[in-house]
Amino acid sequence: MQKSAINRFLSIVLPSVLIILLSSCNQQNLIDENIAIAEKGWDHNQRASFEVMVDDSLSLHAFYINIRQQENYRYSNLYVFLHTTFPNGTTTHDTIECVLAQADGRWLGKSTGSLISNQILLNPSLRFPLAGKYRFEIEQAMRETTLKGIRDIGIRIEKKN
Repeated sequence: MQKSAINRFLSIVLPSVLIILLSSCNQQNLIDENIAIAEKGWDHNQRASFEVMVDDSLSLHAFYINIRQQENYRYSNLYVFLHTTFPNGTTTHDTIECVLAQADGRWLGKSTGSLISNQILLNPSLRFPLAGKYRFEIEQAMRETTLKGIRDIGIRIEKKN
């Protein structure tokens, strides 16, 4: 009787674990990196910098900005400047609004204690035009010299199959 219970347990759990493991292998992250912001706040001159090597200019990628803020962050959004340097030296500059709260003030994202984590999807189907090293720099654009309440900023780029 005990052996059949173990077999039944394994016949249910083992396939589930395999499905989870195999499905997690379907996406490759080119980068999933965050940089901690100083306790005193995010200075408007401070840029979070990320480099990623892109070998495949044909595949599609999903591009996210990661934000972790404190529960007492004063705003319902975060404006950032995204500076991109391409492998050939060309640069682009974008202004992005990251919505962090619903209209009624409730925070979006996952809450852990007094911290809220968000992944803001910027582009679900990005194709890199060139192979080589890309540099992404994020700076806060909230019209405050020192922005308080943002704890981490980062990027995630995952290859879509």
